[in-house]
Amino acid sequence: MTLDYRERMQNEALRFVTYNVNFASRRFPNYKKRADSITVEPNKGPEAPSLKEVVAKETIELLERRQRLSVRDLAKKFEKGLNTATKLSNEAKWREVTDRHVLLKKLMVVLESLKGHMVGQSKDEVEEAISMVENLAVQLAQREGELLQEKSEVKKLAIFLKKASEDAKKVVEEERACARVEIESARAAMQRVIQAFHEHEMKTRSTEKQKDIQELMREVQEARRIKMLHQPSRLERNKKLEENKNQLYELEGLESLGSSLHIIPREDTAPDISTCSIQWYRIQPEGNKKELIPGATKSVYAPEPFDVGRFLQAEIVLGAESITIATTGPIDPAAGLGSYVEALLRKHETEFNVVLIQVNGENHASNSIHVFHVGRLSIKLSKGKMILAREFYSSSMQLCGVRGGGNAAAQALFWQVKKGLSFTLAFQSERERNAAMMLARRFAFDCNITLAGPDDQASSGT
Repeated sequence: MTLDYRERMQNEALRFVTYNVNFASRRFPNYKKRADSITVEPNKGPEAPSLKEVVAKETIELLERRQRLSVRDLAKKFEKGLNTATKLSNEAKWREVTDRHVLLKKLMVVLESLKGHMVGQSKDEVEEAISMVENLAVQLAQREGELLQEKSEVKKLAIFLKKASEDAKKVVEEERACARVEIESARAAMQRVIQAFHEHEMKTRSTEKQKDIQELMREVQEARRIKMLHQPSRLERNKKLEENKNQLYELEGLESLGSSLHIIPREDTAPDISTCSIQWYRIQPEGNKKELIPGATKSVYAPEPFDVGRFLQAEIVLGAESITIATTGPIDPAAGLGSYVEALLRKHETEFNVVLIQVNGENHASNSIHVFHVGRLSIKLSKGKMILAREFYSSSMQLCGVRGGGNAAAQALFWQVKKGLSFTLAFQSERERNAAMMLARRFAFDCNITLAGPDDQASSGT
């Protein structure tokens, strides 16, 4: 029963690794991570203003606010004084309109005429009225003197306030001129800072670009050196080309890590490839040792790191006839991948954004983002704060490229966490997929574990 169970689990792993992998929108979805470690898809909206625009706008608003407040306070004070002076002046003018002396004289004339015609008690009353009018005249004269004095004081106050208002306007104009000078100076300083920042940024980019170019040149030289070590003789290469020319099918695609190889017919009369039986092999350059690639039975195959430096060969069975086609040379390494992996090896753990395609061979309905963690001791798959799987490196763990078709075959890998639990994951790029496999295999090798695909026979030193 144990042997049957193991065989059944191994067959399931082989079946899962041959599935086709496709993106729903023909590209890796665009996501970003929030502060609470939950990855979401960002909404498309208007672009935020740059830091330079925000600083300039806030500086102008601050200076204008200060200027407005100063002018407003001065204007309120002097307008209040001018209104008071105008009110007092109008009141004084209104009081001057009435000719008090004329009225008093007319009243005295009337009373004197009445006095000549009155006798007895009435005459006494008229005389009393005349004395009252005389007293009123005296009081009015005193009041008039006070009003004249008040008028002169109001005029003096009005002159003073007018002069103060003019002085205030001069002060405001001077403050405005100073503020304009300060604003222009601030703008000039900001322009100098921005220019210096751009120059520094350009120098930094040029320096980084030169470093990348130098690193890429070293990688290309290393790749050429490795290719020369495994390069077959011209006679052998020509022999393989002649063999492929005589076949009904040929391989299409770059013979390098990160690409996909497709079996296509050379002639229209060739049988449909979907009706044929296919098996892919790795061929060692020395000795032509053939190594079967388990699960690679489709017309499409995406090379993985194990294939670098080796030939790839596909056997096509048409009934009783067998056709063999192979790459013209060993699979080349991807440029810059080695230095990228070496940099990741210095970290304790590296995270890769992935899309979960299948779980235990069943298609995963959600196209949401997940995070694939490759650590020194274990591998973890999570979504936000939820951990879907976490396992230390062990002999039951398997990791390899997906050996089926689809538009994401070169970006997908198969990960068997343990017996009974496996995932198919699609990465953002071929480079990240291959880097994740190389990184995990290196960490597993440090733990005396060889990470490979189902029934793979790759040596631990690969």
